[in-house]
Amino acid sequence: MRYALITGSGGLIGSEAVSFLASKDYTIIGIDNNMRATYFGKEASTSWNIERLQERYKKQYLHYNVDIRKEKAIYEIFQKYSFEIIIHTAGQPSHDWSATNPITDFAVNANGTLIMLEGLRKYSPNASFIFTSTNKVYGDLVNYLPYIELEKRYELPQEHIYYDGLPESISIDQSLHTVFGVSKIAADVMVQEYGRFFGLNTSVFRSGCLTGHNHSSSQAHGFLAYLVKCVMTEKTYTINGYKGKQVRDNLHAYDLVNMFWSFHENPKKGAVYNVGGSRYSNISILEAISKIEELSQKKGLISYIEKPRVGDHQWYISSINKFQSDYPEWKYTYDIDRILEDIYKHGHFK
Repeated sequence: MRYALITGSGGLIGSEAVSFLASKDYTIIGIDNNMRATYFGKEASTSWNIERLQERYKKQYLHYNVDIRKEKAIYEIFQKYSFEIIIHTAGQPSHDWSATNPITDFAVNANGTLIMLEGLRKYSPNASFIFTSTNKVYGDLVNYLPYIELEKRYELPQEHIYYDGLPESISIDQSLHTVFGVSKIAADVMVQEYGRFFGLNTSVFRSGCLTGHNHSSSQAHGFLAYLVKCVMTEKTYTINGYKGKQVRDNLHAYDLVNMFWSFHENPKKGAVYNVGGSRYSNISILEAISKIEELSQKKGLISYIEKPRVGDHQWYISSINKFQSDYPEWKYTYDIDRILEDIYKHGHFK
């Protein structure tokens, strides 16, 4: 029997990975203790998604309600199964929450990842280890680029070196990251070190906005899915600064999990990739509101706060040139219009 381990299995990326690996005839061990409900409240609970996975995949999906900070419990799982692939998506994902809960944030993101890496090293050293990092490791350096203000978005001049997207070579030093960004940096660098120092097949995927219809979104996390939810349920969506012209690239969970699979089929040691929608799939908040209103034929209720969130990016489009160079067979399947249609038709709006 072939085993895969997925942490955060009830979340957007984790649940997509469960579905994908189930189609590859893996038995999936899912770890998720629904801490999203602790971070963001009941509307962000992943319990509905965990129940869906258990019902759909029966014995092929085995769920463990375990906290990744609990070393003994995690090692017991590693000792019970021999894993071919480990996808580590569990974590605390919010800037705002981390600022008021820095010890818990660091323990989950950094210490929890270290425990997972030790499980890999001690018990499944031949497995592929895939870590979902974040573009927030680069901090606010990207806010000092020479942006041009257009009608509904900020943009870089076409001749700018980063016009096609931001690469992995940007410094992670001497910038404001937020507490969340720092805890993810610690985990990010440790994943690299376990690849380079111990010779394990580890990878870091630094993502921008990840999205899809299985997102348990909230005001503090999951901007695109939450914006669709607000329009559909006639709830006010609050824009924080930048006139709503801040730009994000958006990558569908299905496309990201296919990136993971490409890595697994030809793994490397301590690999780092920026991943996102790139120029293929990006949008500003104002542009997204217009598209969602057109899809739903509903008018969004919008409020505006002048001050941006601390450390928030004014513009972020990823360069995926490095990943595509290493894995040229991988292709996008979701552009921004297909992503919005997917969320609108199949999203979780409770």
